[in-house]
Amino acid sequence: MKTIRRLIHGEIIRAVSFVAIGFLALFVFFDLVDQLQALSKNKYDGYQFQHALMYVGLLIPSHLYELLPISVLIGSIFVMARFAQSSEFTILRTGGLGPWRALGSLFQLGLVFVFVTFIFGDYISPWSDKQAQLLKAKYQGQITVGQTGAWLREKQADSQFAVNVRALSSEGQPENIRIHEFDTQGRLLAITTSPKGVFTNEGAWLLQSVDRRVFHIKSTEVSRIEILNLPQWQWKTDLTAEMISAALLSPDRMKTIDLFQYMQHLAANGQSAQRYEIEFWRKVFYPLSCWVMLTLALPFAYLHFRSGNIAGYVFGGVMAGISFYLLNNVFGFMGNLQNWQPWLTAAAPAIIYSLVSLATFGWLVIRQ
Repeated sequence: MKTIRRLIHGEIIRAVSFVAIGFLALFVFFDLVDQLQALSKNKYDGYQFQHALMYVGLLIPSHLYELLPISVLIGSIFVMARFAQSSEFTILRTGGLGPWRALGSLFQLGLVFVFVTFIFGDYISPWSDKQAQLLKAKYQGQITVGQTGAWLREKQADSQFAVNVRALSSEGQPENIRIHEFDTQGRLLAITTSPKGVFTNEGAWLLQSVDRRVFHIKSTEVSRIEILNLPQWQWKTDLTAEMISAALLSPDRMKTIDLFQYMQHLAANGQSAQRYEIEFWRKVFYPLSCWVMLTLALPFAYLHFRSGNIAGYVFGGVMAGISFYLLNNVFGFMGNLQNWQPWLTAAAPAIIYSLVSLATFGWLVIRQ
């Protein structure tokens, strides 16, 4: 059984690697063509070709994370169909490889793919994406999103804050900061603006060149406005660099734990966290889709044909992989619009494809 397992696992790993490399080469080419338009006209300054190559290279882990389930499906379908065409799988069946043993063997291999997908999605990809954005910001300017930047809220013991960060610097620090402070009754207490700040390790922001306007209120009216120009001002807050990045950048590029913390922060401050809850559960369930893809591929080994082109079956695998990817995105948008249960929205595509693959497995394999 170990020899059979080694044969199947080795063939699938080689096929999946080949498919993944092919997809990555295509994505790298498109990314590089897209970056050529952003190159600086000055040959000695700004965003140069070598910077574009580094930027495109740093995007590879993100592409690999997105492509792994589809690559697993296409590669495993190719191997299973080839085994059926050459009658190798028939020989393996006569040697004692029953349907449940075959499924169990693929599940063991699925653990490897699940682990690799999780590592890329939760550790390598977020780090490389952040480095790519900082690299681009270093030679092209700060990171900005939209016209108004990121808005965040925070409640503290005796006041609450509305914070606006327009951009992140090339070092990942906040820029163009505006902080509105309110009392528990919603009255404006102060407005603080600063061109830049620094995240400190003491749970605070150290703002530079601060313009602070404090509103002194008597009864219900403002009695006077105090204007302070400070070289530095420290603001105690629980808002972290990851939370600012989450508001400015795409949440699907974050670590699972960072998404969870930001989701909890939004809920604690009365803000809608539906989008981030869906992304959190998608990050949880996405690696498990590799198991689903291997289950979908197994029935192809039980097809009875001796001649013919495997390309047709591989094309079917490509279509199934693309449909899974599209369904995953459609459920995410629909769940956000219709306020569906986040975990069910994220898990629905995998559940649907699991049921389809198990039904196909039962009809084509067990009943034969």
